[in-house]
Amino acid sequence: MPVIVPLEEIQKALRTIDPLPLIEEGFVAYSAGRVVVPPVGEMIFENPPGDVHIKYGFIRDDDLFVIKVASGFYDNPKIGLPSGNGLMLLFSQKTGELEAILLDEGYLTNVRTAVAGAIAAKYLAPRHVRCVGILGAGTQGRMQLEYLRKVKAFGEVIVWGLDNEELDAYRRDMEALGFKIKTTLEPADVASAANLIVTCTPSKKPLLRADWIRPGTHITAVGADTPEKQELDSAIFKKASRVVVDSLRQAESRGEVFKALAAGTVRMSDVVEIGRVIADERMRRSAEDEITVADLTGVAVQDIQISKAVWNALRLA
Repeated sequence: MPVIVPLEEIQKALRTIDPLPLIEEGFVAYSAGRVVVPPVGEMIFENPPGDVHIKYGFIRDDDLFVIKVASGFYDNPKIGLPSGNGLMLLFSQKTGELEAILLDEGYLTNVRTAVAGAIAAKYLAPRHVRCVGILGAGTQGRMQLEYLRKVKAFGEVIVWGLDNEELDAYRRDMEALGFKIKTTLEPADVASAANLIVTCTPSKKPLLRADWIRPGTHITAVGADTPEKQELDSAIFKKASRVVVDSLRQAESRGEVFKALAAGTVRMSDVVEIGRVIADERMRRSAEDEITVADLTGVAVQDIQISKAVWNALRLA
Protein backbone atom coordinates (compact mmCIF):
# COMPACT_ATOMS: atom_id res chain seq x y z
CA MET A 1 0.00 0.00 0.00
CA PRO A 2 1.29 3.51 -0.78
CA VAL A 3 2.13 5.83 2.09
CA ILE A 4 -0.26 8.79 2.35
CA VAL A 5 1.52 11.90 3.60
CA PRO A 6 -0.53 14.90 4.85
CA LEU A 7 0.47 18.53 4.40
CA GLU A 8 1.78 18.98 7.95
CA GLU A 9 4.35 16.19 7.50
CA ILE A 10 5.32 17.51 4.07
CA GLN A 11 5.98 20.97 5.50
CA LYS A 12 8.01 19.49 8.34
CA ALA A 13 10.16 17.51 5.90
CA LEU A 14 10.61 20.52 3.65
CA ARG A 15 12.20 22.45 6.52
CA THR A 16 15.15 20.03 6.34
CA ILE A 17 15.68 20.59 2.57
CA ASP A 18 17.22 23.39 0.51
CA PRO A 19 15.13 23.18 -2.67
CA LEU A 20 17.09 25.77 -4.68
CA PRO A 21 20.01 23.57 -5.78
CA LEU A 22 17.63 20.67 -6.38
CA ILE A 23 15.44 22.68 -8.74
CA GLU A 24 18.53 24.09 -10.44
CA GLU A 25 19.80 20.54 -11.05
CA GLY A 26 16.40 19.63 -12.46
CA PHE A 27 16.40 22.54 -14.90
CA VAL A 28 19.90 21.65 -16.10
CA ALA A 29 18.93 18.00 -16.58
CA TYR A 30 15.79 19.05 -18.48
CA SER A 31 17.70 21.31 -20.88
CA ALA A 32 20.29 18.58 -21.38
CA GLY A 33 17.59 16.17 -22.56
CA ARG A 34 17.76 13.84 -19.56
CA VAL A 35 14.13 14.36 -18.51
CA VAL A 36 11.01 12.99 -20.15
CA VAL A 37 8.10 15.45 -19.80
CA PRO A 38 4.93 14.79 -21.84
CA PRO A 39 2.65 17.70 -22.78
CA VAL A 40 0.71 19.32 -19.93
CA GLY A 41 -2.75 17.95 -19.23
CA GLU A 42 -5.19 20.77 -18.66
CA MET A 43 -8.80 21.53 -17.81
CA ILE A 44 -10.10 25.11 -17.81
CA PHE A 45 -13.38 26.04 -16.13
CA GLU A 46 -15.45 29.19 -16.57
CA ASN A 47 -18.18 29.12 -13.92
CA PRO A 48 -16.64 29.43 -11.42
CA PRO A 49 -13.28 30.35 -13.01
CA GLY A 50 -10.54 27.81 -12.46
CA ASP A 51 -7.99 25.54 -14.04
CA VAL A 52 -6.44 22.15 -13.33
CA HIS A 53 -2.99 21.12 -14.52
CA ILE A 54 -1.66 17.58 -14.73
CA LYS A 55 2.14 17.58 -15.04
CA TYR A 56 4.19 14.43 -15.04
CA GLY A 57 7.47 12.93 -16.10
CA PHE A 58 10.70 11.26 -15.05
CA ILE A 59 14.44 11.74 -15.05
CA ARG A 60 16.14 8.96 -16.99
CA ASP A 61 17.76 6.25 -14.85
CA ASP A 62 16.14 7.62 -11.68
CA ASP A 63 14.21 5.71 -9.02
CA LEU A 64 10.82 7.42 -9.31
CA PHE A 65 8.39 9.01 -11.71
CA VAL A 66 5.90 11.63 -10.61
CA ILE A 67 2.38 12.68 -11.57
CA LYS A 68 1.17 16.00 -10.16
CA VAL A 69 -2.38 17.35 -10.15
CA ALA A 70 -2.74 21.01 -9.19
CA SER A 71 -5.80 23.24 -9.31
CA GLY A 72 -6.52 26.93 -9.01
CA PHE A 73 -10.10 28.13 -8.45
CA TYR A 74 -9.86 31.88 -8.06
CA ASP A 75 -13.21 32.63 -6.41
CA ASN A 76 -12.54 30.18 -3.56
CA PRO A 77 -11.42 32.85 -1.06
CA LYS A 78 -14.92 34.36 -1.30
CA ILE A 79 -16.26 31.18 0.31
CA GLY A 80 -13.42 30.73 2.78
CA LEU A 81 -11.35 28.24 0.79
CA PRO A 82 -7.80 28.52 -0.55
CA SER A 83 -7.59 29.07 -4.30
CA GLY A 84 -5.01 26.31 -4.83
CA ASN A 85 -5.10 22.58 -4.18
CA GLY A 86 -3.47 19.40 -5.42
CA LEU A 87 -1.37 16.34 -4.74
CA MET A 88 1.75 14.49 -5.95
CA LEU A 89 1.82 10.78 -6.82
CA LEU A 90 5.22 9.07 -6.63
CA PHE A 91 5.70 5.77 -8.47
CA SER A 92 8.64 3.39 -8.67
CA GLN A 93 10.43 3.72 -12.00
CA LYS A 94 11.50 0.08 -11.61
CA THR A 95 8.13 -1.61 -10.94
CA GLY A 96 5.43 1.00 -11.56
CA GLU A 97 4.17 0.65 -7.99
CA LEU A 98 2.65 3.69 -6.32
CA GLU A 99 4.97 4.41 -3.39
CA ALA A 100 3.57 7.62 -1.93
CA ILE A 101 0.70 10.09 -2.17
CA LEU A 102 1.79 13.54 -1.04
CA LEU A 103 -1.39 15.40 -0.08
CA ASP A 104 0.33 18.76 -0.31
CA GLU A 105 -2.85 20.76 -1.14
CA GLY A 106 -0.86 22.68 -3.77
CA TYR A 107 1.84 23.73 -1.30
CA LEU A 108 4.74 22.05 -3.11
CA THR A 109 3.64 23.61 -6.39
CA ASN A 110 3.72 27.01 -4.72
CA VAL A 111 7.16 26.35 -3.26
CA ARG A 112 8.75 25.09 -6.46
CA THR A 113 7.28 28.05 -8.37
CA ALA A 114 8.73 30.51 -5.87
CA VAL A 115 12.08 28.72 -5.98
CA ALA A 116 12.12 28.99 -9.78
CA GLY A 117 11.51 32.73 -9.45
CA ALA A 118 14.48 33.02 -7.11
CA ILE A 119 16.67 31.03 -9.50
CA ALA A 120 15.74 33.34 -12.38
CA ALA A 121 16.65 36.37 -10.26
CA LYS A 122 19.91 34.78 -9.16
CA TYR A 123 21.18 34.59 -12.75
CA LEU A 124 19.33 37.43 -14.50
CA ALA A 125 18.53 40.22 -12.05
CA PRO A 126 20.75 43.30 -11.72
CA ARG A 127 23.64 43.02 -9.30
CA HIS A 128 22.21 45.88 -7.21
CA VAL A 129 18.49 45.52 -6.57
CA ARG A 130 17.22 48.82 -5.20
CA CYS A 131 13.59 47.72 -4.94
CA VAL A 132 11.63 44.52 -5.61
CA GLY A 133 8.22 44.84 -7.23
CA ILE A 134 5.54 42.19 -6.78
CA LEU A 135 2.35 42.12 -8.83
CA GLY A 136 -0.03 39.86 -6.96
CA ALA A 137 -0.65 39.98 -3.20
CA GLY A 138 -1.68 36.35 -2.76
CA THR A 139 0.17 33.26 -1.60
CA GLN A 140 2.62 33.25 -4.50
CA GLY A 141 3.32 36.95 -4.05
CA ARG A 142 4.39 36.19 -0.50
CA MET A 143 6.46 33.10 -1.34
CA GLN A 144 8.31 34.78 -4.21
CA LEU A 145 9.57 37.41 -1.80
CA GLU A 146 10.63 34.87 0.83
CA TYR A 147 12.72 32.89 -1.65
CA LEU A 148 14.12 36.00 -3.38
CA ARG A 149 15.65 36.94 -0.06
CA LYS A 150 17.76 33.79 -0.20
CA VAL A 151 19.53 34.85 -3.41
CA LYS A 152 19.42 38.66 -3.56
CA ALA A 153 19.96 41.54 -1.16
CA PHE A 154 17.34 44.27 -1.42
CA GLY A 155 15.71 46.92 0.71
CA GLU A 156 12.29 48.17 -0.18
CA VAL A 157 9.44 46.16 -1.71
CA ILE A 158 6.47 47.61 -3.59
CA VAL A 159 3.43 45.39 -4.05
CA TRP A 160 0.41 45.79 -6.31
CA GLY A 161 -2.89 44.13 -5.41
CA LEU A 162 -6.56 44.23 -6.29
CA ASP A 163 -7.78 46.21 -3.29
CA ASN A 164 -6.62 47.82 -0.07
CA GLU A 165 -7.91 44.99 2.10
CA GLU A 166 -5.72 42.48 0.27
CA LEU A 167 -2.73 44.82 0.36
CA ASP A 168 -3.11 45.61 4.06
CA ALA A 169 -3.07 41.89 4.86
CA TYR A 170 0.01 41.41 2.67
CA ARG A 171 1.87 44.28 4.32
CA ARG A 172 1.01 43.03 7.81
CA ASP A 173 2.15 39.47 7.05
CA MET A 174 5.38 40.39 5.26
CA GLU A 175 6.48 43.17 7.59
CA ALA A 176 6.23 40.59 10.38
CA LEU A 177 8.92 38.67 8.47
CA GLY A 178 11.21 41.69 8.31
CA PHE A 179 10.38 43.12 4.87
CA LYS A 180 9.88 46.84 4.23
CA ILE A 181 6.62 47.01 2.24
CA LYS A 182 4.93 49.73 0.21
CA THR A 183 1.62 49.03 -1.51
CA THR A 184 -0.14 50.42 -4.56
CA LEU A 185 -3.25 49.95 -6.67
CA GLU A 186 -1.39 51.13 -9.79
CA PRO A 187 0.88 48.66 -11.66
CA ALA A 188 2.78 51.62 -13.16
CA ASP A 189 4.05 52.46 -9.65
CA VAL A 190 5.73 49.06 -9.47
CA ALA A 191 7.52 49.56 -12.79
CA SER A 192 8.62 53.04 -11.74
CA ALA A 193 10.11 51.98 -8.40
CA ALA A 194 11.49 48.46 -8.93
CA ASN A 195 14.33 47.04 -11.01
CA LEU A 196 13.39 43.44 -10.12
CA ILE A 197 9.73 42.69 -10.80
CA VAL A 198 7.82 39.43 -10.27
CA THR A 199 4.30 38.98 -11.68
CA CYS A 200 2.23 36.23 -10.08
CA THR A 201 -1.43 36.72 -10.93
CA PRO A 202 -4.02 34.81 -13.00
CA SER A 203 -4.60 37.90 -15.16
CA LYS A 204 -5.87 37.53 -18.70
CA LYS A 205 -4.93 41.13 -19.58
CA PRO A 206 -1.43 42.63 -19.50
CA LEU A 207 -0.60 44.39 -16.24
CA LEU A 208 2.81 45.81 -17.21
CA ARG A 209 3.17 48.08 -20.24
CA ALA A 210 6.34 48.23 -22.31
CA ASP A 211 6.75 52.00 -22.03
CA TRP A 212 6.87 51.72 -18.23
CA ILE A 213 9.88 49.38 -18.17
CA ARG A 214 13.18 51.14 -17.54
CA PRO A 215 16.70 50.01 -18.54
CA GLY A 216 18.26 47.65 -16.04
CA THR A 217 15.00 45.93 -15.09
CA HIS A 218 14.54 42.19 -14.74
CA ILE A 219 11.02 40.73 -14.92
CA THR A 220 10.04 37.22 -13.87
CA ALA A 221 6.51 36.26 -14.95
CA VAL A 222 5.05 33.15 -13.31
CA GLY A 223 1.28 33.68 -13.49
CA ALA A 224 0.53 32.91 -17.14
CA ASP A 225 0.54 29.12 -17.10
CA THR A 226 -2.35 28.63 -19.56
CA PRO A 227 -2.89 29.90 -23.11
CA GLU A 228 -5.46 32.51 -21.97
CA LYS A 229 -3.42 34.21 -19.26
CA GLN A 230 -1.13 37.18 -19.84
CA GLU A 231 0.58 39.55 -17.41
CA LEU A 232 3.06 41.33 -19.72
CA ASP A 233 2.52 43.64 -22.66
CA SER A 234 4.05 41.66 -25.53
CA ALA A 235 5.93 44.78 -26.66
CA ILE A 236 8.16 44.34 -23.59
CA PHE A 237 9.92 41.56 -25.48
CA LYS A 238 11.09 44.04 -28.12
CA LYS A 239 12.99 45.86 -25.36
CA ALA A 240 14.47 42.73 -23.78
CA SER A 241 18.02 41.72 -24.57
CA ARG A 242 17.56 38.31 -22.92
CA VAL A 243 14.41 36.17 -22.87
CA VAL A 244 14.50 33.02 -20.75
CA VAL A 245 11.90 30.28 -20.29
CA ASP A 246 11.81 27.10 -18.26
CA SER A 247 10.65 25.03 -21.27
CA LEU A 248 10.94 25.98 -24.94
CA ARG A 249 8.25 23.47 -25.86
CA GLN A 250 5.77 24.81 -23.32
CA ALA A 251 6.56 28.40 -24.30
CA GLU A 252 5.19 27.68 -27.75
CA SER A 253 1.72 26.92 -26.35
CA ARG A 254 1.29 28.95 -23.14
CA GLY A 255 2.67 31.88 -21.19
CA GLU A 256 4.10 35.26 -22.09
CA VAL A 257 6.36 34.06 -24.91
CA PHE A 258 3.37 32.32 -26.50
CA LYS A 259 1.51 35.65 -26.58
CA ALA A 260 4.60 37.50 -27.82
CA LEU A 261 5.10 34.98 -30.62
CA ALA A 262 1.56 35.65 -31.80
CA ALA A 263 2.21 39.40 -31.60
CA GLY A 264 5.46 39.07 -33.54
CA THR A 265 7.57 40.68 -30.81
CA VAL A 266 9.84 37.71 -30.19
CA ARG A 267 11.17 34.71 -32.12
CA MET A 268 11.88 31.28 -30.64
CA SER A 269 15.47 31.66 -31.86
CA ASP A 270 15.81 34.54 -29.36
CA VAL A 271 14.67 32.43 -26.40
CA VAL A 272 16.82 30.22 -24.18
CA GLU A 273 15.95 27.74 -21.41
CA ILE A 274 16.91 28.50 -17.85
CA GLY A 275 18.74 25.18 -17.60
CA ARG A 276 21.21 26.50 -20.17
CA VAL A 277 21.51 29.81 -18.31
CA ILE A 278 22.44 27.95 -15.13
CA ALA A 279 24.98 25.79 -16.93
CA ASP A 280 26.60 28.52 -19.05
CA GLU A 281 27.48 31.90 -17.53
CA ARG A 282 27.64 33.44 -21.02
CA MET A 283 23.82 33.17 -21.13
CA ARG A 284 23.33 35.31 -18.02
CA ARG A 285 22.94 39.07 -17.56
CA SER A 286 26.06 40.76 -18.83
CA ALA A 287 25.30 44.46 -18.20
CA GLU A 288 23.45 46.41 -15.54
CA ASP A 289 21.35 48.31 -18.08
CA GLU A 290 19.96 45.22 -19.84
CA ILE A 291 16.24 44.46 -19.72
CA THR A 292 15.74 40.74 -19.10
CA VAL A 293 12.59 38.63 -18.95
CA ALA A 294 12.01 35.14 -17.54
CA ASP A 295 8.72 33.49 -18.49
CA LEU A 296 8.13 30.49 -16.23
CA THR A 297 5.14 28.27 -16.98
CA GLY A 298 6.17 25.48 -14.60
CA VAL A 299 7.79 22.22 -15.71
CA ALA A 300 7.24 18.74 -14.31
CA VAL A 301 10.93 18.37 -13.48
CA GLN A 302 10.38 20.90 -10.68
CA ASP A 303 7.64 18.68 -9.25
CA ILE A 304 9.84 15.63 -9.62
CA GLN A 305 12.75 17.21 -7.77
CA ILE A 306 10.83 18.69 -4.87
CA SER A 307 8.55 15.68 -4.28
CA LYS A 308 11.50 13.25 -4.43
CA ALA A 309 13.37 15.35 -1.89
CA VAL A 310 10.41 15.41 0.49
CA TRP A 311 9.82 11.68 0.13
CA ASN A 312 13.49 10.86 0.72
CA ALA A 313 13.57 13.09 3.79
CA LEU A 314 10.49 11.35 5.18
CA ARG A 315 11.98 7.91 4.59
CA LEU A 316 15.18 8.90 6.38
CA ALA A 317 13.38 10.48 9.36
